[in-house]
Amino acid sequence: MGSRQVTSSVSSDFQGKHVTVAGLGVSGIPAARALHARGALVTVVNDGDDARAREQAAELEALGVTVRLGDGATLPEGTELVVTAPGWKPDKPLFEAARAAGVEIWGDVELAWRLRGTPAGKPAAPWLAVTGTNGKTTTVQMLASILKAAGLRTAAVGNIGVSLLDAVLGDEEYDVLAVELSSYQLHWAPSLRAHSAAVLNLAPDHLDWHGSMEAYAADKGRIYEGNRVACVYNVADKATEELVREADVEEGCRAIGFTLGTPGPSQLGVVEGILVDRAFVENRHKNAQELAEIADVNPPAPHNIANALAAAALARAFGVPATAVRDGLRAFTPDAHRIAHVADVDGVAYVDDSKATNTHATEASLAAYESIVWIAGGLAKGATFDELVAKSAKRLRGAVLIGADRALIRDALARHAPEVPVVDLDRTDTGAMLAAVQEAQRLARPGDTVLLAPACASMDMFANYNKRGDAFAEAVRELGS
Repeated sequence: MGSRQVTSSVSSDFQGKHVTVAGLGVSGIPAARALHARGALVTVVNDGDDARAREQAAELEALGVTVRLGDGATLPEGTELVVTAPGWKPDKPLFEAARAAGVEIWGDVELAWRLRGTPAGKPAAPWLAVTGTNGKTTTVQMLASILKAAGLRTAAVGNIGVSLLDAVLGDEEYDVLAVELSSYQLHWAPSLRAHSAAVLNLAPDHLDWHGSMEAYAADKGRIYEGNRVACVYNVADKATEELVREADVEEGCRAIGFTLGTPGPSQLGVVEGILVDRAFVENRHKNAQELAEIADVNPPAPHNIANALAAAALARAFGVPATAVRDGLRAFTPDAHRIAHVADVDGVAYVDDSKATNTHATEASLAAYESIVWIAGGLAKGATFDELVAKSAKRLRGAVLIGADRALIRDALARHAPEVPVVDLDRTDTGAMLAAVQEAQRLARPGDTVLLAPACASMDMFANYNKRGDAFAEAVRELGS
């Protein structure tokens, strides 16, 4: 971990500047509005030209913003800056043209970072930032709950659905922001400098966007650049520690690990069911501070305890007292479809983890239960399942497979868990979920858990993972009625 004195240049002078905003939607529209309000000459380009896009375009055009629908490939003449929605891939022709012309490309996070502290006199709240392949949203929400328990004015923002631009430009003043950042957002945020940041884990994901695992990891690692107080990493995931080692940070910034085992100095961990801190205490080589009990974490699955430790590390880096960690974790309620207990039917627990859309998340979900009937399948997004199945085979009572790419999971089960009974439902209609739950009920025994942890995206059958989880919960309710 290299140390240096870091200063970030903040530029908010957009008067008369020709700015192209790439993409409408939750990030593009606030960006266009904010830039226009600061005197920029804004042109929004968008690939789509549907009814919703035309409605959004009309609202912006009424303000004086130029909008070009159905043409997201061409760089408008005279462009001096591009601000992009995070999902736009770096190899799009628009960006190639911008780079060739020497035009900077920012994301909405970069714009928010540059505009924090405006209008003049508004305090620029420091950012506690979180990224990782899985667990980002839960960790950021836990962090916000802990900060609130400490009496701080805060909000969970960023990739979590609340626009960072709205947070930094709104009327409300914050003491600190809990910020979730995706690898997409970090790619387009070159000058971001957080107070402290965490990378929770790293596993192959979005490789079609980034081009390689190395590029994906490098974008995640950007979150550590210029950190002032703490770079928080996962002791069990050496790739996260390596990102800390490679980061240029401010003088005095510390590497802080979190572990499900007994923590060493400068780590947070677990001792006999207690979450403890050996990082932000006096004489950390000999002393530890009790923060909370495992029972205070909801749900107390291993990967969720890791999320709680990461959140606690960031909060402690900001000076939050130990009692606020406990109180914040107790007050935290997880979002739907994240290891959500739906019901017990005939002695069998039914758990919805529809948010487990990749193998890394599903591995963590499967590790939380001893005997499982696993409902899985959907769109694999290029993933392979051999390692997942091999690690989890001993926990499987049975498996029920649905979705377009279920054969990939079926073949992995045949190779690594041939004794596990498998029901292969040759269906991709939404009604398949009821059949899947009924088959799972047939395979389950009292004491088992029927777990929806698909390891795949949902769009082959459902609009999103929320709808998939809702269908699972509805099917379970039909069992119990």
